[in-house]
Amino acid sequence: MFEQRLPLTTQVLTKLAPAVERPGIHLGVWHNDETTSDELYVWGATRTIPSLGFVLEDIEPGLLVIKHRRIGGFGKYANVAVLKGEQVKIIDEQGASLPDCPDLLKSLRAFTTPATWQTSVNGLVQLAASMRSHGHGGTLLVIPDGSEQWSESIVHPILYSVAPPFSKLANLIKTKADRAGENEWEASLRNAVDTVAGLTAVDGATVITETYRVVAFGAKIKRAAGKQSVEQMVLTEPVIGNQAEVVPPVQHGGTRHLSAAQFIHDQRDALALVASQDGRFTVFAWSPCEQMVHAHRVDVLLM
Repeated sequence: MFEQRLPLTTQVLTKLAPAVERPGIHLGVWHNDETTSDELYVWGATRTIPSLGFVLEDIEPGLLVIKHRRIGGFGKYANVAVLKGEQVKIIDEQGASLPDCPDLLKSLRAFTTPATWQTSVNGLVQLAASMRSHGHGGTLLVIPDGSEQWSESIVHPILYSVAPPFSKLANLIKTKADRAGENEWEASLRNAVDTVAGLTAVDGATVITETYRVVAFGAKIKRAAGKQSVEQMVLTEPVIGNQAEVVPPVQHGGTRHLSAAQFIHDQRDALALVASQDGRFTVFAWSPCEQMVHAHRVDVLLM
């Protein structure tokens, strides 16, 4: 780590960029206590980030994300704010942007309060981040354990049915309380998450249980017999100031989003996670209070 203190300017960052563009190397930025100005200074470069330090990540030109490291250091960093051009989105930590519907909040608990990511391994969040990062788009359906009703909304025969269910991810998450600090366990979990998320790149949906057991992939979603087509849904985003709005599913996305909305309309005890190739990520759940599908766009949490 170098110790030279430099004022934080575009010219300085441009000169330092080649030295820190390797994976795992970060710039250290802090106030200069020797002056009365509010300017930030580059203090050095480091391979480790303290739990209480903020990270400013340059995702792409014009897109910056402020985030912080999880307690314990494992898993997806928690986002604080997203800056895109002149638009600033502050993450809604308390889920206040969601309608007051307890059953819905229970369904979306993995994505409603990012602060909960700090104390446990949240499998759905890790899967969502991995799905978004592989860039191919995909759909992940989460069904209740022991349920067979979901198959009514799937075209048969299912292209890839997994019997017995693939349980590696489920077993690793189950042992988190005893082994969450072990490097070997963390590496195994990352590999299992990426394996399951990678299945979503296959044409069709991947189906897992609430306990993370993979039962199928490449599944084609259809409207269940006797069910109506989904006509509208509630759309929200976990940012401060967001207002829920009712929109037609076709207005929010393409075929993946429409089929996921239809699946949740028919299978109301399930959850659907949809990643677009452009980085958009939406979680679909049934809202018993609104009596319609609820689409919660969460890509601001996954960058």
